[in-house]
Amino acid sequence: MTVETRPAQRTDADTLTAIAHAAKRSWRYPEEWIRLWANELTVTPDFIERNRVCGAQRSGQVVGFYALSGTGSTCELEHMWVAPEHSHVGIGAALFEHAVETARAEGASELRIASDPNAEGFYVKMGAERVGEIPSRPPGRTLPLLVLRLTGREPRRRRG
Repeated sequence: MTVETRPAQRTDADTLTAIAHAAKRSWRYPEEWIRLWANELTVTPDFIERNRVCGAQRSGQVVGFYALSGTGSTCELEHMWVAPEHSHVGIGAALFEHAVETARAEGASELRIASDPNAEGFYVKMGAERVGEIPSRPPGRTLPLLVLRLTGREPRRRRG
């Protein structure tokens, strides 16, 4: 499987938003909650310009993306989504490693991730550690907060 990464363009905003919504829906959240999270799941052209957003492509089609924010020693993984029909084939791992390499190249020593509970296991498998939780919506819901220390970390290599 070949996955190409490329910087997102302003014109990718609608595609990235559709991927984020579809991926969130794949976890079978109530539609009421998806509407509640609509702003957080929407990627605007301005967001793409202000942050480091990178798409993954297969056969010329964008099938996933990540977004990094922050500068200095800490980067935040704002988004990381893979289209459900392309999940579980290594695209998420490839995107995550690209995000890690990007953050490290910018001088970050840690990557902070406010994860969907359904994705926490993926991030732990990739080397992140849970350091707490943060409030979410609807009221009473929390998200795992994870940190990946970038200094002294070797990139994960996929087998096969």
